[in-house]
Amino acid sequence: METANNKRKNKKVAVITGSSEGIGKAIAVAFANSGKYSGIVTNSRKVERAQQVADEIKSLGCDSIAISGDVSKESDCIRLIEETVKHYGRIDVLVNNAGIQQDVPFEQTSIEEWYKIIGVDLTGPFVCSREAVKYMEKQEQEDATTTAGCIINISSVHQTIPKPHYIPYATSKAGIEMMTKTMALELAKKKIRANLVAPGAIQTDMNRELKENKDALETVLKQIPIGRVGSPEEVADVVEFLASDKASYVTGTTFYVDGGMTLYPGFAR
Repeated sequence: METANNKRKNKKVAVITGSSEGIGKAIAVAFANSGKYSGIVTNSRKVERAQQVADEIKSLGCDSIAISGDVSKESDCIRLIEETVKHYGRIDVLVNNAGIQQDVPFEQTSIEEWYKIIGVDLTGPFVCSREAVKYMEKQEQEDATTTAGCIINISSVHQTIPKPHYIPYATSKAGIEMMTKTMALELAKKKIRANLVAPGAIQTDMNRELKENKDALETVLKQIPIGRVGSPEEVADVVEFLASDKASYVTGTTFYVDGGMTLYPGFAR
């Protein structure tokens, strides 16, 4: 008979980058509410903001710690994973959620802006994933259907849809799609899954204009067949599923959470 202590040991440990607000916070809370996790690591450049989310998770009955870090810096990515394993002894799920974007015309985009956005949105997920896999591949699985680890990269509909004035952002999202597919193929034999979740228009601080500007909202709604902006919780529910054993046979694919934005809504009758 399985003891309570064994059940606790069998629960997962997850790291969510950029989890002090928006989609990242919603993912952390969804994981905590699932009852499948014994530890959740929140992350932000400002540790006090990540700690607020960690405290909320603890109030839900799940242990949590906050680790500061700028994912555009290799040393911070390495430290994030190392401190997680040092504290919890393992890492089962990594969600690369941290992301930034900036509205700048192509010819005015500086090399500093290019490197900054690529660093957070593409290089960070690469380094965090590389470091997490070093530990995941050593972890034992309970049976043939369980995985040694799971990586979920939060992308965007703009891995597919071009976005003028956002060339570094769209480029990073296109890059993370192929990176994830290649990771999935290479890591499958090690029982490590890698997938993408690509949100469309979601009500977050990154898209605050949709809440403050009626004209901007009406323009976006014309591109969404379902006719509304999504919530961070709707993205988090998909991530929680992909991280669970219910998705044990899913790897190398993209789940669009976009209200149909990628369905060429201009062709709708």
